[in-house]
Amino acid sequence: MHSCVVGLQWGDEAKGKIVDLLGGDHDIVVRFNGGANAGHTVVVEGKAYKLSLLPTGLVRGGVTAVIGNGVVIYPPRMAEEVEGLERGGLKVLDRLKVSDRAHVILPYHQEEERLREAAASLADRIGTTGRGIGPCYADKVGRHLAVRVADLLDVDRLASRLGEIVPRKNAMLASMDPSARRFSVDELVAEYRAHGDYLRPLATDTVEYLHAQAAQGKRILFEAAQGSLLDIDHGSYPFVTSSNSTIAGLTSGSGFPARSLGRVIGVVKAYTTRVGGGPFPTELDDGPEGIGERIRRIGREYGTVTGRPRRCGWFDAVATRTTARVNGVNSVALMLLDVLSGLDELKIATSYREGDRRRDWFPADAATLAKCLPSYESMPGWREDITGCRKWNDLPANARAYVRRISAIMGVPIHHVSVGPDRAQTLLVE
Repeated sequence: MHSCVVGLQWGDEAKGKIVDLLGGDHDIVVRFNGGANAGHTVVVEGKAYKLSLLPTGLVRGGVTAVIGNGVVIYPPRMAEEVEGLERGGLKVLDRLKVSDRAHVILPYHQEEERLREAAASLADRIGTTGRGIGPCYADKVGRHLAVRVADLLDVDRLASRLGEIVPRKNAMLASMDPSARRFSVDELVAEYRAHGDYLRPLATDTVEYLHAQAAQGKRILFEAAQGSLLDIDHGSYPFVTSSNSTIAGLTSGSGFPARSLGRVIGVVKAYTTRVGGGPFPTELDDGPEGIGERIRRIGREYGTVTGRPRRCGWFDAVATRTTARVNGVNSVALMLLDVLSGLDELKIATSYREGDRRRDWFPADAATLAKCLPSYESMPGWREDITGCRKWNDLPANARAYVRRISAIMGVPIHHVSVGPDRAQTLLVE
């Protein structure tokens, strides 16, 4: 059975832990969107593995990992990540395949992103990671200025492409800021030729590969980067990422039909977070002694990629109910439940009010979302430390009631509950 794991919030839902958990039931794990702006941390027997570009499934020995054509690749970052995992005792290069159709991030993409963010007003800043993801996707869609992995494998082709692209990029950057960094064709050709040599044994027609493996009965697990509320089409536009981070990105980003999936697992935190700009209806902006800061401190809510503090708030069931339907999820994993221990009262946003109008569906327009106020349902919390629980019935009654209520409001069964970062701290809901 083929599966997909997708985040239902603004990313950072701990999808990596669920991908790792399910990886043992699959032969191949595929990343199909985003780039090195996605952070995943997997903890196995107390040892933490941090990934941003590589598929999380690599943490499982014996699993083949695929970077699909929908991912944008920054080769230096990929090499650093591979080296870090191999230093940690994981064999990576003999289990990794990279699409020859995947687009490549170059340093001028990062400079462009830096200048665009700096020029935007504070209210209009997207809050990007500065990794050049958006400009690379823009070049992909624009076609004329794009570089793909296949281009790196032929030095003459690479030199021809960059000879055309770099002067135009330099002119564009200078028009944005006369002090912008300028790039040399020869230097970029030399640098990216070396990256091409590194990628050569990994580069594959991954679309053909996945179909061939599926025909042999191999089980494939697809992992989405970021979260559904950051999807370019279905997220809180324009404060979104530059790819489809819902299941919509699976077919375009891997070439594999989504109708072949046997299950889609949506991942949510027991509360809500977001990084960067954009409206956040349930945000707890209640000061250094407030609940929002308490959740941030206990949940260690700082970006895996950037280290930026995440904005924290109550669980938003309006948003997750919407994204669960958009993705067609048939199971939910609820993560970081342990972070809420010690609170006397918990709140769940069950609907929004926009003036006199009630909204039960998440509006994917930031201007509209900014007008929405959450309507809350309150539930009693629990005082017990639940990080040692290993079975569903070990949880306090109020914790089980909270999980069941979220499941009922979302209209999807919750099958997994996480009470800590380690692989062993994941409970099956009975």
